[in-house]
Amino acid sequence: MRTVINAGHIIAYQDGGHRHLTDGHIVVENDRIAHVGGGAFEGTADEIIDARHQILTPGFVNTHAHISESPLDKSFVEDRGPRNFYLSGLFEFLTARKGALTDQARQAAVDFSMAELIRTGTTTIVEMGLMGPYVAEQAEKSGLRAWIGEMYSSTTWYTDDGRTVGYRPRGDDGAAGLAQAVKFIEDVSGRANGRIQGFLSPAQVDTCSEDLLRKTKALAADMGVPTALHTSQSVPEFQEMVRRHGCSPIEWLDRIGFLGPELLMGHAIMPGGSSWVNYHAPDLDLLVDSGTNVTHCVWVYCRRGIAMESYSKYLAKGINMTLGTDTCPQSMIEGLRWTAVMSKVQDRRTEVATAADVFNSATLAGAKALGRDDIGRIAKGAKADLLFWDIASTFMTPMRDPVRNIVYSAQTNDLKSSMIDGHFVMRDHIIPGYDEATLAANLQKGAQHMWDHMHVEDWAHRSIDELSPNSFPAYRA
Repeated sequence: MRTVINAGHIIAYQDGGHRHLTDGHIVVENDRIAHVGGGAFEGTADEIIDARHQILTPGFVNTHAHISESPLDKSFVEDRGPRNFYLSGLFEFLTARKGALTDQARQAAVDFSMAELIRTGTTTIVEMGLMGPYVAEQAEKSGLRAWIGEMYSSTTWYTDDGRTVGYRPRGDDGAAGLAQAVKFIEDVSGRANGRIQGFLSPAQVDTCSEDLLRKTKALAADMGVPTALHTSQSVPEFQEMVRRHGCSPIEWLDRIGFLGPELLMGHAIMPGGSSWVNYHAPDLDLLVDSGTNVTHCVWVYCRRGIAMESYSKYLAKGINMTLGTDTCPQSMIEGLRWTAVMSKVQDRRTEVATAADVFNSATLAGAKALGRDDIGRIAKGAKADLLFWDIASTFMTPMRDPVRNIVYSAQTNDLKSSMIDGHFVMRDHIIPGYDEATLAANLQKGAQHMWDHMHVEDWAHRSIDELSPNSFPAYRA
């Protein structure tokens, strides 16, 4: 099957980086790009697509997501962040949510996420959760390219007073979870023309023992898969690791040999040297020297008043900075914009964290972190993962620099179509096989059950209205 796309603007890959090609064409043969060039294509094709009034870009590589939970954050976690936990919602809100979630609610969140991710620019997703088989099934159905990891740990968080964090050990130090994660990788990797892959995902640096992480590192090397680990994501976590080991979390990972180019480090937003922890450590240098990748998820933090110090400085150090969504909205469009803007605010400089920088993070850097040179770019031999953006919309007109318009102005509706592996997963705003009204209704039902049962696991057995009061009081009839 040969498809020719004639486009007004193409962000194509050449000489080691993205380049802006005007009035060009892309030839797609089956699941790959066979040719990229200027002018109109001369030759035969099974289908010719007129995209002369559109921008074609590579699809976005979303390197950090929890899709069985994230859509359920809405109307719950915003505007909340206990000062006792330094604004983090991990130890109260996520614990209460976990105890109130049903499998049906999680499945509704996964189903909803497939459409949300596609509609907002994700073509490759890196998912960490506890619903791996179902996520793989739905990713295969939707057409998404997915790396999926079943999370596991040695301990779990808890608080019994709303002031301190405790760690409840698992009797087997996480061995059963690790075994399940390995079996999952063996079961799913390579499905759907290779679109579905597995990876190892120990949960958090403070909930995993040294032995569990060493076993993970060895297994990942044997299996040839990436790893992901949440690290330096909260002040309580940082303080706990200093208490245990007398060094920062990243220093400890370096000491035990866990850092490396196969690791996607979730967040690293509070490393040694940041004002949040007030503790000197050469953490950024350790990330550079080891080739460790950072997955930056800007919105989950800045909505609580927390910001990386700063994305542009990590980038200037030489750290491979990738982007993820983590929470709701699961929009890479929003992620690009907020990453650029928050970094500029932190640095008080406008010429840093440019549109080109964040676009590279969402494409080439994400591909590099996954060990792939055939995604995140439009080049001969690369996978045909393409985004089609409308030029003549309210938010995209006038158009001179496509990447700046996408990063600073584009809205969800400006993304018209999305192609993965040479197949349209969304065309003219329609996602085949998904009734979005039904997806929303099922998610609402799951969320209502969750809200009604927040008291079950909350340390103080508070209701949803006590945990997270509505913005305004109810109207008196």
